[in-house]
Amino acid sequence: MKSFTIARRFCGPPDSSNGGYFAGNVAGLATQACGNDAADASSPSHANVICVRLLTPPPLATELELVEIADGRVEVRHGSAVIAEAGAARLDLDVPEPPTYLESVEASRGYAGFASHRFPTCFVCGPRRQRGDGLRIFAGGVPGRELVAAPWVPDASLDRGDGKVRPEFMAAALDCPGYFSIVSDDRMLLLGQLTLHVDRLVHVGESCRIVGWRLGGSGRKFEAGTAIFDGDGELCGRARAVWIEPRTAATAPSVG
Repeated sequence: MKSFTIARRFCGPPDSSNGGYFAGNVAGLATQACGNDAADASSPSHANVICVRLLTPPPLATELELVEIADGRVEVRHGSAVIAEAGAARLDLDVPEPPTYLESVEASRGYAGFASHRFPTCFVCGPRRQRGDGLRIFAGGVPGRELVAAPWVPDASLDRGDGKVRPEFMAAALDCPGYFSIVSDDRMLLLGQLTLHVDRLVHVGESCRIVGWRLGGSGRKFEAGTAIFDGDGELCGRARAVWIEPRTAATAPSVG
């Protein structure tokens, strides 16, 4: 059993974790805890793919426990409450060609969150977060294409200690652009599930690009893909997310 805590800096809504950052922490701990069981999804091409299913908004500044259960899976618990579950998975995702860095910069100027944002202090996409504090990933629509894009230059606070970005921050960056590929307003959606794989870590200070695209939806359930590209345009991380619109969207908490 391992324990961990999500610091208040890494919020999505003011009182709960950003879903991608939380999923990245859980994915790393699950791989450490379960070894090969969590790292093997029945094919070498799917190795180290982890699916994290969020059951309730992860609390901040609260000790959480990661507990191994059957078949290489884990649960995240707070007391008797199960916050999330995770395990090895497959990630079938056709990643589109990214726009250029300059096209991503231009796309970000149309970021919907500048006009209206339900959680403006979100660690990943909150416009009220300062440089060096939040990731400030502002994904906007790319003209003529069915995707959103944003530039991202990781700052020194994300350094793993070797000039590369820590994996949990890569996972965080793969969260919010998926939401903005689904909606163009501040409609409430809950991040229900994130299946992710980090191909390789980008460098601090590198001019990266992030894209998000809608994969489909039915009723209150939507799916989106996201991907991170490095300064050379090489794919470095990808994720498939399930987003859910709650029945009482005006009052429901968000984990994204």
